[in-house]
Amino acid sequence: MGLTNNDIFKKLRVAHKLRDDDIVKICALVDFKVTKSELGAFFRNESHPKYMECGDQILRNFLNGLIIHLRGPMPEKKIASDSNKNKK
Repeated sequence: MGLTNNDIFKKLRVAHKLRDDDIVKICALVDFKVTKSELGAFFRNESHPKYMECGDQILRNFLNGLIIHLRGPMPEKKIASDSNKNKK
């Protein structure tokens, strides 16, 4: 019926032409550690005995890392000083 987290993860990997090393580095951008063997388990066929379901936390951290990978880190917000507010 619907897409699983594993399906979404696979489709993103193919769409962005990412290798396992790339995914490990992307997850590291958000301080999330994942190993190549874990990734292999996510990308296996569901009928394989070593298949592992991709949880929400893993996919969420990958997506957050992918945003940083593609856009770069968020720039720091500048705090307006009180003197700028009084210059009307």
